[in-house]
Amino acid sequence: MRKINLTIIVLFVLSLLPVKADEGMWLLPLLEKMNGKKMAQMGFTLTAEDIYSINKSSIKDAIVQFGGGCTGEIVSKNGLLFTNHHCGYGSIQKLSSVEHNYLKDGYWAMNLAEELPAQGLTVTFLESLTDVTDDIEKALRKATPQTRDSLVEVTKDHLVKNAVGDDKFITAEVESFYGGNTYYLIVYKTYKDIRFVGAPPSSVGKFGADTDNWMWPRHTGDFSVFRVYADKDNNPAAYSEDNIPYTPRQFLKVSLKGIEKNDPTMIMGYPGRTNRFMTRSELVEQRDVLNAISIYIRGKRQEVLMADMEKDPKIMIQYASKYSGSSNGWKKWIGMNETFAKLGVEERRAAEEAKFMEWVNKGGKKRIEKYGKALEKINSAVEGRREAYILFRTLGESLGRIELSSIAGTIGSMIDRLGTDSTINAKIMSGLSRIDNFYKDYSCSTDRKVAVEMIKVYLEKTPAEHRISFCNILDSLYAGNIQAYVDNMFDNSIFTSREKVEAYIATPKTPESKSLAQTDPALIFFNSIYEKYEPLANILNKDSKKFTEGKKEYIAGTLEMRKGEPIYPDANFTMRLTYGSVLPYSPRDAVYYDYYTTLDGVMEKEDPDNWEFEVPARLKELWKNKDFGQYAMPCGKMPVAFLSNNDITGGNSGSPIMNGRGELIGLAFDGNWESMSSDIIFEPELQRCINVDIRYVLFIIDKFGGAGYLLDEMEIVK
Repeated sequence: MRKINLTIIVLFVLSLLPVKADEGMWLLPLLEKMNGKKMAQMGFTLTAEDIYSINKSSIKDAIVQFGGGCTGEIVSKNGLLFTNHHCGYGSIQKLSSVEHNYLKDGYWAMNLAEELPAQGLTVTFLESLTDVTDDIEKALRKATPQTRDSLVEVTKDHLVKNAVGDDKFITAEVESFYGGNTYYLIVYKTYKDIRFVGAPPSSVGKFGADTDNWMWPRHTGDFSVFRVYADKDNNPAAYSEDNIPYTPRQFLKVSLKGIEKNDPTMIMGYPGRTNRFMTRSELVEQRDVLNAISIYIRGKRQEVLMADMEKDPKIMIQYASKYSGSSNGWKKWIGMNETFAKLGVEERRAAEEAKFMEWVNKGGKKRIEKYGKALEKINSAVEGRREAYILFRTLGESLGRIELSSIAGTIGSMIDRLGTDSTINAKIMSGLSRIDNFYKDYSCSTDRKVAVEMIKVYLEKTPAEHRISFCNILDSLYAGNIQAYVDNMFDNSIFTSREKVEAYIATPKTPESKSLAQTDPALIFFNSIYEKYEPLANILNKDSKKFTEGKKEYIAGTLEMRKGEPIYPDANFTMRLTYGSVLPYSPRDAVYYDYYTTLDGVMEKEDPDNWEFEVPARLKELWKNKDFGQYAMPCGKMPVAFLSNNDITGGNSGSPIMNGRGELIGLAFDGNWESMSSDIIFEPELQRCINVDIRYVLFIIDKFGGAGYLLDEMEIVK
């Protein structure tokens, strides 16, 4: 029987219920049918064709995947790109040194020649999205339960090959939506020559750091500037001095008109992962297993890292991006667990499931056969993997975070394969050349301290019968002395430095020479971890098919049960649009948060003794003199950030927030603390998106950074 056709559902429900403006991560090809009327009522003057078109340029051509997990937007005819400071953070860190600390001091290229190549950074443009559900379903009509998965993959591969053809500049993939009930073919074009143009110092771009992360009021100038380069034909190319700035099909106009309460807002970007169809058993697993374990162990590791970072400027640079990435998730999971409790999310999910089963049981034999076992399958799979998940997560967050072990596992087997075959050796040496970045950002002394702490945590949290085999060595040879074991590993491993690795490779080997897997303590340690990972992964995967089937049936049943409501698919790092309004909120009784902040708040938070709240002298001077130029609000104050009720999640960082005319008014960079459960459930009264005001961005570039020439290539609307 044919599966649910989402497009038919969408067309049917439009006339029945209004679309909520504040909730939803909507698929672009369905905007006209699903959202066009409501957006027009809210004050948007754009058409669906203005936003997404495969026949002519549209706003989607100005929106990019930035790196591996953020969004960016093109803001000039010369490929100039805006994203968040925390999105560019890793690239800026790689370019930094103690002598040229672009994280701490900021950087502004004053011409094209001063733009710095960001090695390894990519920018990806969406070419098209095509519904291929019919193609997948046609293939599945011939499938048996045993061949179903393989036929889906064969059909996906066929669709991808047909889409790409001989075009070497594009890639394609088939993504599933609604738990595998709908499929889209997505075509991309990726550019690899991306250059760093500028960013404010961390005292602006990361103002408030961990303390203010996920919090409102916010006063962070969270932006950075890059440029996309192409070959002479405007096609993707590896870095070359001959490359020229990319000419986009579309770039965003920049508005200095400002914002007011209730103004319509639109965000386009690449939201990472949501699970709005999460069941109660999954929620308990997320809260009590995944979140709880990571919160505890990351907290321990971060204490060690920060202690060393604060003592040594070099280590601060080396671990800035690593620490930031770790702490961002750590704090989010803390907030998520708190919000689950405050908002009664577990109880609400249980009530939804009871309602679902009531609907199933009222539908007769046919409905019961289709959906009656869905929740049972999910719950059984979740329960069956619980112990393995606890062990797996604990192992990964503790011992898996020891960098010496990780690099040993990454390159140890490669080195052991070096022999007399020059061709093989050349390939291996080419692979080894990529470890430069690892050792540039590696502090052996810091990692040694981390290793001691992580082994302590692992032993504390893992029952003896489930521990990895290195524990036998720890007990038998070191009498349980963790420090002695770690010292031996770090003192005798070749992987503690690039120089030791190179010296080992250069040392002649004899047929009798033992392999690193037999002699190097860090590689022995890694292999001990890996020996445990594989059987745990097998347990986790044992019921994955049952879980996937149950989830697909549950989501399909939910779509059918909620016929009459427009329902968007969970985020999966594909381009989406969310629309809403500029809005304040009240998080609790007698507390009211206005919808914008100003530079006054930066000065009120200043704390010269706390690196998180340092304020640059130049910024204080501009504030004191009220030297805000054309970027001030009508009241004379300098805006910094503002709130909207757009529905976003991780991956939307750096996304453009636009007004009703599609003009850039800011960059989305965070959510608020009171809605940390938003990946699971949307709270319209509480959920807010935090955006840096584009006027603050331009003010920092121009008045603070002295790079006002960059504005000359933008189309600024006043």
